[in-house]
Parts: sequence; structure tokens; C-alpha cells
Amino acid sequence: MVQGTWIHQTVLLNEAVQALAINPDGHYVDATFGRGGHSRLILEQLSRQGRLTVFDKDPQAVEAAQSLAAHDARISIRHEGFAHLGELGAASVDGVLMDLGVSSPQIDDPERGFSFRNDGPLDMRMDTTRGQSVAQWLETAEVSTLSEVIRDYGEERFAQPIAKAIDRRRQERGPFRTTR
Repeated sequence: MVQGTWIHQTVLLNEAVQALAINPDGHYVDATFGRGGHSRLILEQLSRQGRLTVFDKDPQAVEAAQSLAAHDARISIRHEGFAHLGELGAASVDGVLMDLGVSSPQIDDPERGFSFRNDGPLDMRMDTTRGQSVAQWLETAEVSTLSEVIRDYGEERFAQPIAKAIDRRRQERGPFRTTR
């Protein structure tokens, strides 16, 4: 965290959980646990027989889920992305909630490398224990690949000139290491 204790406010919390039409004895999935706002509300509506499976790639989110699960046996935790959701079997699940995107705690923590507001390592991984950081990827990415990623994921029409500028910067000053 940047300074002090910060509490994430879940947006549309009640509306999202209400849309699940919770069966108290059902099995629900929070496919993007985050800091657990949706999960806590789902648990309030489940009986002792109800179950909640939570997924998250982020080690900090998994730690928060473990803290919650330490006091509630109805929760099972999957430290992986929701791409593994199919392993649960559709017939065994009554509802799935997905709050997609980068969370505020990830953006606000300079060490995660998602924002240029504060200087930090250029990482940008949802799971900091797996795969390459963006800094590592940028060291070897071809200009054509950079352009494609910027165009397709950033929806940027000037992707090619931006990719060329990134390449020029790499050649002149060496690899990117930080968010600034």
C-alpha cells in the first residue's frame, strides 16, 4: 500500500449479489475474489450447507481469501484464474460472479506496476509469482508484436508509431524497469 490502511469499496455490491438470486443451500463461485466484498455478502446469504468457491490469481487476494476461509469452512480457494472454472462442472454450480478488471488495490500499490502515478517496478502481473513481468517482456518484444498488443488491447489507432517510439527508447536508454 502507498500510505496507511486503505479499504476497497466494492462497486454495485448489493446489485451484483442480488442478481445471483442466492439459494441458501447452493454452490456459488466468486471468480474474481479481489478483497472479498462480494464473497462476504454471498456467505451471509448461504446456509451451513451452502458452498462458495473463490478464484484469484493475485497472491494478496488469495491471502485475503485464506483469512476469510480460516473462519468459514464453506469456502474453498483456487489460486488460479477463472479459466479453470470449467473444472468445477457446470451442473454443480448455481451461480457465478465475475468482477472483471484490475482492482483499486492493485492500481494503488506502486510495487504492482499497474500505474504510472507512483514510481515502481514495471510488473503488471495479476499473479506476481508466475510468468514474465512487463519489463521482462518489453526487453525482447518485436516492434510488430508491440504494435499489435497496443492496437488490440489498448485500442490505440496510433499503435505503430507508439511501438516504434518504445523501440527507439529501448535502443537509446536500455530496458524499461519502472513505471515512470
